[in-house]
Amino acid sequence: MRSFAYQRASDPASALQALAAATAGNHPLTEAEIQPLAGGTTLLDLMKLDVMRPRGLVDINPLSPAWATVSLENGNLRLGAMARMSDVAANPEIQQNYPVVADALKLAASPQLRNMATLGGNVLQRTRCNYFRDVSYEACNKRNPGSGCAAMEGFNRTHAVLGTSDQCIATYPGDFAQALIALDATVEITGKSGPRTMPFARLHKAPGDSPQIETTLAPGELISGFTIQGRWPRSVYLKVRDRQSYEFALASAAIALDVRDGAVRDARIALGGVATVPWRAREAEAQLKGQKFEDALVQRVADAALAGATARRHNEFKIALGKRVVAHALHKAATMEI
Repeated sequence: MRSFAYQRASDPASALQALAAATAGNHPLTEAEIQPLAGGTTLLDLMKLDVMRPRGLVDINPLSPAWATVSLENGNLRLGAMARMSDVAANPEIQQNYPVVADALKLAASPQLRNMATLGGNVLQRTRCNYFRDVSYEACNKRNPGSGCAAMEGFNRTHAVLGTSDQCIATYPGDFAQALIALDATVEITGKSGPRTMPFARLHKAPGDSPQIETTLAPGELISGFTIQGRWPRSVYLKVRDRQSYEFALASAAIALDVRDGAVRDARIALGGVATVPWRAREAEAQLKGQKFEDALVQRVADAALAGATARRHNEFKIALGKRVVAHALHKAATMEI
């Protein structure tokens, strides 16, 4: 690990000031060279691998408990970005009203990591692509823009089949983000110009021509919270992986349904493990709405969820696996006792 400067913020204002000061002045640091530090479960890992090389870290842990509040008021859920994954997953109100959120957090990592990791940091975790994480490979457009993508012709079993480009096929690795995008969450962002909100679906950027730009956050901005409108007690998160213990998804699905008198009034479907960004399957949702829930319909919906998928040499199995995961998760959500 390379040497770096460490600064501990005392409150949101000092954190933003430290981040802004580092990118200003006569010798400014770039966004990659100054990083906020919360749980550190991704950042420190990538620093040890020499993938990320910040020259300065701003410790934002003192922003808790102000930014770690979890509240359910008037049927709306607000999650502070500094809340720890384990605390939110164990919250009885979230387990009852948003089981897709609780399940996604519980399945995301080992207990030790969940005790450390924050919600805000979790949605910003970076890909597990071996060619990104191993600096001996020069061809990685995320790490070395313009160098190419070694995964295209390399071993790509775990790579994405949705949202890819000719520049990058790296899979977005998170679980919690699938629950957020399925439930139409909004993300609260705080920067030197003040707070702003936007749909969570607009936070992550598909690779396109610039895979190194992964989010729409401006330099110096911090995620301060998330909001979900309404309750979703009929919701599930299903994750298929190579082993039952801590592992990243080969395919996953976040499903939320509103079923009345046997008909689907509203449906939310998000996919994980198969796309370059948190993936909302809106065309599949449209096929469910207003319909009676039945097996033939479920298969059509599953097919629609993976429509447009493009496989590489080693990951073609993900398309069929993704459809089965969606179908199973739909059945599981539809038969929940709530």
